[in-house]
Amino acid sequence: MTTSPAVLTRTTPTLPVPPRLRPVLPLLPVLPVVAIVVLLGLPVRAGGSVTPADAASALAVLCAVGQAVVRGRRPLSRTAVLVLGLPVVGIALAATGAATSGDALTGLARHLQVFVLIPVAVTLLVRDRRGARLLLWSLVGLALWQGGIGVKQYLTGTGASYQGAFVRAVGTFGPSDVMGMANVVALGVVAATGLALGTRSVRQRLVAAGCAAVLLVPLAVSFSRGAWIATAVTCAVVLLLAGVRRAAKVFAAVVAAAVVLVGGFGVGAAALEERLTSITQVTDAPDQSVVDRYTMWAAATDMWSAHPLTGVGLKGFPAHRDGHASLALSSGSDTEGAGQAFVRQPLLSPHNMYLLLLSEQGLLGLVTVAGSWLALLVCALRRLRRGAGRVRDCALVSCGLLLWQLVNFLYADIGGPSTVLTAVCLGLAGWWALSGDAAREAGAR
Repeated sequence: MTTSPAVLTRTTPTLPVPPRLRPVLPLLPVLPVVAIVVLLGLPVRAGGSVTPADAASALAVLCAVGQAVVRGRRPLSRTAVLVLGLPVVGIALAATGAATSGDALTGLARHLQVFVLIPVAVTLLVRDRRGARLLLWSLVGLALWQGGIGVKQYLTGTGASYQGAFVRAVGTFGPSDVMGMANVVALGVVAATGLALGTRSVRQRLVAAGCAAVLLVPLAVSFSRGAWIATAVTCAVVLLLAGVRRAAKVFAAVVAAAVVLVGGFGVGAAALEERLTSITQVTDAPDQSVVDRYTMWAAATDMWSAHPLTGVGLKGFPAHRDGHASLALSSGSDTEGAGQAFVRQPLLSPHNMYLLLLSEQGLLGLVTVAGSWLALLVCALRRLRRGAGRVRDCALVSCGLLLWQLVNFLYADIGGPSTVLTAVCLGLAGWWALSGDAAREAGAR
């Protein structure tokens, strides 16, 4: 008589998790992305090329790769790979046309970091609505921190130089990245607005609405025309997405508050009025910064006309600028204050991301890079229209942040420490528009 051999089963031991730590565990994957946002609150060293936020972004990419390996399944859908990976084509082709190998390598690394690697990492590391909300509130917190520093600079006259006075709020970014604080605060306004409009929680609605209202002050004293325009357009669209009736009520309240602050108390009325009127003032005693901007736009268009398909190559705009710009272009912009001495900053970009793509990457770059953003926006809005379920606040903010970037790119391009936030916003939109985890959250009622 024979007996069958015993069947041995191997079980993998699991460590017991304390009940208090169980709610925290789902938030662990998103912490590297939160670290990127938090580290942007540190002072920026003038002339530095790599910041702590850049180092945190590299860590986030490594964590995303490790997570994909551990989970053992395809991390992204085919649509997500196509949309998020499309910029690689235009960027790689433009790198082959760079003037030097150094420009090709640095330009390729920076563009892939901002437009591909970090967005993919954020898409993978944001697992659910809790992680998304943690990231969004960290963005609001960063905006409050930078905005608070900026308001103090304005009130004490310790900010960057503006019309002979040191009143321009720049936060910890300094005058070398004069748009940094404005971008951070504007994104904070958009995030807080979406969090207030998309939630059923009265507490979150009140806190988020209060944060959005407070952040309007540092946004105003940043004197950033592009940030003002992008924030106004985006918040109006987010309000309409949340409901027409609510949009009308909020719009009336904002107009009333503006009348009281500017008309009644005269809060920055003269400076803000001058800054607003200079947006369209080109031929009648224009602001020199406006002249420089439109001159560089014309130069970028001329470069594209000479190289319509592939452009002049990555990082090629500065080298070709003088050969295409008119004599109206100044030699640079003056920066001073906020702890830094007087510096003459050269004008190295057209301050329009779409024209920068056209001039350096041609039609191929515009179609692949900007086409990826447009496809991402379409996917995000389609999913929002189908229903956001329990992540409506995250959905509104994701669409809003992406829209803000696309509008702001009409007046700005990448550059400076705050650029990593552009990548984070693209990744958050990717999570909502393309992630299966976001779809499951939206379907839950």
